[in-house]
Amino acid sequence: MPNIKSAKKRVLVSKANYERNKAYRSDLRTAIKKADAAINAKADDMAAVVDVAVQKIDKAASKGIIHKNNAARKKSAIVTRFN
Repeated sequence: MPNIKSAKKRVLVSKANYERNKAYRSDLRTAIKKADAAINAKADDMAAVVDVAVQKIDKAASKGIIHKNNAARKKSAIVTRFN
């Protein structure tokens, strides 16, 4: 447990950021799974679901939740399966 005041604050901020990033990462994984399911089932709204997943991937990369190369790899995989 930290003794310095700034370190105590840093622990609280880190915890808040961790929870926020964890929630967003979970939402991102859900969107990717929905896109995969729509592609495998050849659903009618397949293009819309894939677009949502790609947007979430881009947003996660811009916020620094995932690395930009990781985002590019995920988008490439989804679009390749879609096409």
